[in-house]
Amino acid sequence: MPPIQTVRCKFRCNSVSKRLDSGYQKEPKFIYTYEFSAVYSGSAENERFFAYTPSGQLNVGAFKDDLFEPGKEYYIDITAAPVPALAAE
Repeated sequence: MPPIQTVRCKFRCNSVSKRLDSGYQKEPKFIYTYEFSAVYSGSAENERFFAYTPSGQLNVGAFKDDLFEPGKEYYIDITAAPVPALAAE
């Protein structure tokens, strides 16, 4: 099995939107959607990230409104999750 590798990406939060959601809860609740895109300029570090990950989009939904701030940049680390063992039947 190959070793688990982590890839670090750098994304900018572009926007946050709010909508009423009633699919998961008995009571309606607001869900916030955060939209991100890969960085490409603005600093020498961003240009280095662009050289290896030139594009990317990410949407994250949450019930909290203060997780990410539009205009701020965030590191996102991606690591493969291990496959869980099957439960004995």
